[in-house]
Amino acid sequence: MRVELKGLHTVRKTLASGETRTYYYAWRGGPQIKAEPNSPEFVKLFTEAHAKRKTIAGDTLLTLIAEFKSSSDFPKSDSSRRAYNNYLKLIESEFGDMPIAALADPGVRGEFKSWRDGMAATPRKADYAWTVLARVLSVAKDRGRIAVNPCERGGRLYESDRADKIWTAEDIKAFCAVASPDLQDALILALWTGQRQGALLRLTWSAYDGAHIRLRVPRKGRRASGHKTVLVPAGGTLKALLDARKAAGRKATTILTNSRGTPWTGDGFRSSWDKAFERAKLGDLHFHDLRGTAVTRLALAGCTVPEIASITGHSLKDVEQLLDAHYLGGRLELAESAIVKLTAVYG
Repeated sequence: MRVELKGLHTVRKTLASGETRTYYYAWRGGPQIKAEPNSPEFVKLFTEAHAKRKTIAGDTLLTLIAEFKSSSDFPKSDSSRRAYNNYLKLIESEFGDMPIAALADPGVRGEFKSWRDGMAATPRKADYAWTVLARVLSVAKDRGRIAVNPCERGGRLYESDRADKIWTAEDIKAFCAVASPDLQDALILALWTGQRQGALLRLTWSAYDGAHIRLRVPRKGRRASGHKTVLVPAGGTLKALLDARKAAGRKATTILTNSRGTPWTGDGFRSSWDKAFERAKLGDLHFHDLRGTAVTRLALAGCTVPEIASITGHSLKDVEQLLDAHYLGGRLELAESAIVKLTAVYG
């Protein structure tokens, strides 16, 4: 008779001979059960192991997670908290009942690595999960709860060079050909303001006075706190869009709305955007690349670094780094412009 033993942890290993062997543990990080699976002896050892597991409050990874979530190190923004909470649930499901003492075991890093590698098909998810776990343990170490963080310097599965990952005129045209007007509005707002997706979805009509858009963006930096105000002049395509939508009547307080005329939820917007993006077949581009695209377009239009920063809300240093390292390296338009100027002076 097969008995389901809740919490039983199995590990499959391939031996040098090529044979695959399965090892059983009372729980992840718990004692190995050396008996025939599903035998009375196996069930007996499993039950005894759990009976001896007298954990007190504060000695499992679940408690470290709870302490992290209640600490000042937990992210402040709602979007970051949601992202962290999603991965913390994964960690709790896999390792929540792991005793804190097990974190000092040299083999636990391998356990964590195996868990991360199990998500290799989605490398960005795997890296984010690892990063969140490492952050929880880093805070625990910093506060004296553990002596060693077994997830330090874990490496990354996802490698991405965002250099020159900008939306070209052809990409924008292809997206607009298949996207709904609601999604096209979001695209135009992103291209003309250089703001993040979350900020644009929250943007209300009260922030637009007919000439400018007033945005509150978070200050950046380890010691930075609060928000700063960014005034983006509305001109060209952006102003025409806003004035047309305003004249047509507003059904919601937010500028961007879904097909029902109601404010987007984050998940709803991302789902609709991804479907349109797939139809446009644009490859390795993302919504957040529109922020860098906005910086690039401003630079190619002849704007100075301070002018760009005044619109996008970046620091001067960040704009310079974006232009130098990620978006304008080798841009043909700038090279051609430079040669035209050189020719005009030196013939």
